Amino acid sequence: MSRVNLRRLDQKPFIALADRANRALQADLVRTQHRRGHPEIKPAHNSVFATLAPDGSRAADMAARAGITRQSMGEVIREMVDLGILEMRPDPEDRRAKLVTYTEHGVGVASHGYDRLRELEQRFAEEFGEREYGMARDVLDRVAGLLDRWAAEELSTPDDQDTAAS
Repeated sequence: MSRVNLRRLDQKPFIALADRANRALQADLVRTQHRRGHPEIKPAHNSVFATLAPDGSRAADMAARAGITRQSMGEVIREMVDLGILEMRPDPEDRRAKLVTYTEHGVGVASHGYDRLRELEQRFAEEFGEREYGMARDVLDRVAGLLDRWAAEELSTPDDQDTAAS
């Protein structure tokens, strides 16, 4: 068996740092929901809370925003419907489609989550200072924007393989 010799980075990759922060934030939100009387909340539910518009959303749109399959989003939505957090009703713009909305209970659960997000924002600003925390937020936003732009550029520009095959 041969040994693979991969070149390692001199420091932890940015993606690993961003992923670690995301996982810690997601876990904090779930733990906080449990402490605030919502032990039924699971990490998978965060994808719904993050993508459901206040006036309702279609499951397919939520899945696209969350970066997961429609099937996965549908499964999470059904679970949350069974928990009494969400409901599905006909979409007024397209009666064939369903609109996912919060139940009254669900609004309370989501409100606790948004309260926690506000608390975290304040605590981070206090910990790092407004300026440094603002810079961190700006850098993350710019990194995402750059990656989106580069992906769009790659889609609009034929790669070397495509032109070599022509």
